[in-house]
Amino acid sequence: MSDNLPQEVITNILLRLPVKSLVICTSVYKSWGSMIKNSSFIRAHLSRTTNVNNLYGTHLLLLHEVSCRSYSRSFGHHQSIHGLIEEVYSLHYDNHVFDEYCKIGFQSPIADGGMCNECFRVVGVCNGLVFLADDLSHFGYNFIIWNPSIRKLVTLPKPGLRYQTVGGYNACHGFAFDAITNDYKVVRLVEDQKGDMDDSDDAANQTFVEVYSLAAGSWSDPRFVDPQCEINIGSPQAFVNGALHWDACDLTSSSYRYFILAFDVSSESFREIMMPKSLDLDLQIDLTLQLSVLGDGKSLALFMTNPTLIQHNSFLDIWVMKEYSVQESWTKLITLRPQGPAESLLKALCFRKSGEVVLEIYHGRYEGEKARIELYSLDLASGQLKTLGISRYQYYTMDPYEESIVLLDRNDAVSC
Repeated sequence: MSDNLPQEVITNILLRLPVKSLVICTSVYKSWGSMIKNSSFIRAHLSRTTNVNNLYGTHLLLLHEVSCRSYSRSFGHHQSIHGLIEEVYSLHYDNHVFDEYCKIGFQSPIADGGMCNECFRVVGVCNGLVFLADDLSHFGYNFIIWNPSIRKLVTLPKPGLRYQTVGGYNACHGFAFDAITNDYKVVRLVEDQKGDMDDSDDAANQTFVEVYSLAAGSWSDPRFVDPQCEINIGSPQAFVNGALHWDACDLTSSSYRYFILAFDVSSESFREIMMPKSLDLDLQIDLTLQLSVLGDGKSLALFMTNPTLIQHNSFLDIWVMKEYSVQESWTKLITLRPQGPAESLLKALCFRKSGEVVLEIYHGRYEGEKARIELYSLDLASGQLKTLGISRYQYYTMDPYEESIVLLDRNDAVSC
């Protein structure tokens, strides 16, 4: 029957099909398979999916949950998981009831004993692709770009900057889409620890960058980050306005000067963006800075928290940069403190499309109560918290997600 239909009609029909149906259609006719796996079709299908979700409010959130025997978090974003019991990936509707869309099966391609950590960390999500890094508490060299919608993944080669090449180091990662070249890039910031081991006044750590291109299938040669800076181990990325962002600290200043390190994904150049002028960065307490993206995907946001289990010290400040790269446009939206005697604010996970923020709240500091971490959604306008009904696990990440067929055109993508 399809032979009697004009090509543009067939294309129009296929563009309207959901991801799982499209995967099936690649095996129905050879001509359909060639069309669906074409990069232009993949981009067009993603664009239509995004438009439909914007129109009908059918956005999704990717939730990663881990249950373990022992879990700890130290200063900054450093976290440790020991004795993995269960690991679950699932998609939820980003709606009022936060109902589950589906569970996602994941079969790691890394053989037993090949991981440095007991599970991957979700670094970033972009156009249906999830970047997973083996860097939760120890720096491994296992990196994966995964499309859970079509159950395909690409395993990255080992980067150039490793313990064997630079010695001890700190690292953070980012994942983004280069709209100019239609390429997906992994950005790896590595700060060596040579200065920490040298007592001379002139000694200082050096920070490097290397970039993996999915289109090329390889890492770039490492080069110096300009401006030189100290990076926060495992600092969460924020991808907005064509650039990746991390919180950083000036290495050349006589005193600590915090700023935002921005990396333009297309030009692969760095620049500084200033923190809010009135931000109180008292180094005598364990403050954690975390960059995020507003629900509209267009504005940079900043979470500042003191993730302590001592209730009266716990707080969360939320800032938004209303005009990109303009320091004066930073606006504090809310200061939140625990609302109950046995609560402690741990961290913010992400913004929702509605503008609400998903938070982790720790319960159970008092005798007779079982400690648990529960997820809540915070309404910034009213300051009200609503439970999402999730408190089964110790470790969580959450990211906005769009289903796509990206990777379907790659021969090196393996099923998982």
